[in-house]
Amino acid sequence: MSLPWEFHPLAGERVRLELLRPDDLDELARMQGDPEICRYLLYEARTREQVVDVLATDSAAVRLAGKGDYVQPAIRGAEGEFLGTMYLELTSVDDRTAELGWILLPEAQGRGFAAESARLLLRLAFEEIGLHRVVAELDPRNGASVRLCERLGMRKEAHILEHMFLKGEWTDTGSYAILEREWQG
Repeated sequence: MSLPWEFHPLAGERVRLELLRPDDLDELARMQGDPEICRYLLYEARTREQVVDVLATDSAAVRLAGKGDYVQPAIRGAEGEFLGTMYLELTSVDDRTAELGWILLPEAQGRGFAAESARLLLRLAFEEIGLHRVVAELDPRNGASVRLCERLGMRKEAHILEHMFLKGEWTDTGSYAILEREWQG
């Protein structure tokens, strides 16, 4: 496995993954402050002040070396516009595993930007870093994310009933995964 890994921009046909920067604040706050976007996330809609702190923390996350290290780059469109964020966290160095996630602005949803961005991170995870397994854990009521996992070739491994008490209700967790050999196949 090639660790430590230092962040560098990743380019696809229609998107680029780049570090978050201060001028992303307005769009990031609009996205993370939207209760509908946050409906299936682990946090409630955030205030602009909270997003200021999130932006400072996430923009400084540039290195993967040990368990819990993560990168959360911005997804940018062809003109450099902010579309959302991706997430890749090392969950075990010994087992060569990571977790993948995404959030998009409403106007960027349903247009293939998340799929292209996730493929960039999966390619990075398996071909550059040398991970063995990448998982995505999500609320199974989030049909768009379930369909994205399936399009990425991730297999459903679990549907854990009433896994956590979140936002005033018991919620389920869906677990999807893809192995290095499945990615290469």
